[in-house]
Amino acid sequence: MKARTSYKTGIDAESLCRLALRLKCYRILATRYKTPMGEIDIVAGRGRTVIAVEVKARATRDEALASIQPPQRARIARALQDFVMRHPRYAGCHLRFDVMLALPRRWPTHIVNAWRVE
Repeated sequence: MKARTSYKTGIDAESLCRLALRLKCYRILATRYKTPMGEIDIVAGRGRTVIAVEVKARATRDEALASIQPPQRARIARALQDFVMRHPRYAGCHLRFDVMLALPRRWPTHIVNAWRVE
């Protein structure tokens, strides 16, 4: 039962984050983009920038931020490279990695450029 509740919480958080991004004039390019290398919760674009957005629904900001470890960041980066390879129109775009925190009873917090891939 807890797994189902967590899944629904995650789905609801992603939906709210997509709305928040749209209100900030981002286009949603893909949701729950899955590859063998990893998964991206939301792929969005604005201008010549394509972003991978990792959504974290946790009780606190610190819990949410602590849950994104380097191996997960690397998987997200590989998945975004896959997305760009499969959608050549985005090949010349700047790639960015953002995080959106969905805390209870709050509007999502958008952390722009949460990490960089070297």
